Amino acid sequence: MHSPFLASVPQALRFWSRLPVPVLSFEVDPHGRPDMERLAPVTPLAGTVLGLAAAVVLVLAHLVGLPATVAAIFAVAALVVMTGAMHEDGLADVADGFGGGGTLERKLEIMRDSRIGAYGATALMLALAARVSLLASLLTATGNVWRTGLVLAAAIGTSRIVGLLPLVLLGPARLDGAGASAGRLTGHAWRSGAIPAMLVAALLAWVGTGHFMSVLAPLAGLAAAYAVARLAERQIGGQTGDVCGAAVMLAEMAILAGALAPLGWHA
Repeated sequence: MHSPFLASVPQALRFWSRLPVPVLSFEVDPHGRPDMERLAPVTPLAGTVLGLAAAVVLVLAHLVGLPATVAAIFAVAALVVMTGAMHEDGLADVADGFGGGGTLERKLEIMRDSRIGAYGATALMLALAARVSLLASLLTATGNVWRTGLVLAAAIGTSRIVGLLPLVLLGPARLDGAGASAGRLTGHAWRSGAIPAMLVAALLAWVGTGHFMSVLAPLAGLAAAYAVARLAERQIGGQTGDVCGAAVMLAEMAILAGALAPLGWHA
């Protein structure tokens, strides 16, 4: 018999990526609506699979002699392709809605619009540049692509569960859409995935950078997700799928920054 935990892993991979995950015989309802209560505990595992795949791209690009920045570009591009840019889309929509809407209704209308505006385009470019720069700087600072790959995998895996914090803190901002269908995530389900993920990420950040203070990196990701949730509460009174996507993106960048920052400190 297969445990409910393992049975949820394939569906979590389908939810968090565009990978062609085959339907396995032990899955109960592979094509049903995702149950976030059930997916939350396995979300870090699914995210880590994506992170390891991106890390493999980083390692291969580095081993063939490409500069750190180019290797980082390939790794980030691989992640974007695997996820279908779902989190990038959320960040862009949030930037457009929060930046360009004057009323609650207008903000939600802009966020639902598939077109990208100036705020969204700027946020997207800055986020991509930041991820590439952080990853390239981490590779240069550590001088070890294998350890950098560990930090990358940890950041991606942890950011996926940490980025669901808005579902715990806030109700849906509207009656339809991804945020409404996901509903409110209980703190117990979220913590069952977030706490182990953050502990493992702290250990990998320490091992990956060789600096003990890098263990605080997951807390930087948590702080970023919390900030997004509180901003969403002020702007639209709740959460949406786009808000969670933005939280995932900012948490990922914050974890990478938290791992990198201690390497620049001087005794």
